[in-house]
Amino acid sequence: MSTVVNIDPEILGGTPVFKGTRVPIVSLFDYLQHGRSIEFFLKQFPSVQPEQVHTLLEESKVYATATVVQTA
Repeated sequence: MSTVVNIDPEILGGTPVFKGTRVPIVSLFDYLQHGRSIEFFLKQFPSVQPEQVHTLLEESKVYATATVVQTA
């Protein structure tokens, strides 16, 4: 379970958001996919802390590599 993601049916209908914010997690991945930097994302969403982004990316990396190892 993530330390930086909140899923609450009362916040954006249960869309995963950064804890303590209403910023959807998918927004970060959309920004990165379109070539935007983490710094740019953080300027657009000042309620998200840099540590939250770095933790989410690390957790995503761990999840992705664990999934690949298990299915290989």
